[in-house]
Amino acid sequence: MKEPNDVILRSVTKVAVVIIFTFAINLFISGHHYPGGGFIGGLTFSSAVILLFLTFDIETVRKNIPLDFKVVAAIGVLIAVFTGVGAMVFDVPFLTQTFDYIELPIFGKTELATAVLFDVGVALAVIGTSLTIIMSIGDDR
Repeated sequence: MKEPNDVILRSVTKVAVVIIFTFAINLFISGHHYPGGGFIGGLTFSSAVILLFLTFDIETVRKNIPLDFKVVAAIGVLIAVFTGVGAMVFDVPFLTQTFDYIELPIFGKTELATAVLFDVGVALAVIGTSLTIIMSIGDDR
């Protein structure tokens, strides 16, 4: 049987995945002050990987992204929980956030907040969970 010629599909997918990854990062970063954040950024990131699964195949993508997404999800949950517990160390309620401004060489005055760490945990948990589910469904034969 002849293999299909998917040159256009694969080329467009490569460009689309870069755009989706960039948009996912934008959603993640803007989520601190505007709608977005770890959850929607993680889902958008996962959608780009799922597009790769559909265009290529799961085994090819797994070879190029050799991560166990169950571990990614577990690390994300641990980061989110430890961010919340970290506030309790300073005798404030669970998940209380704090922020401060620092001067960075290129960016100038930049805000650093503990909520970003929580969002990183949420994003990793969402990416790990959604991709584990998709790969489990895709592996069923």
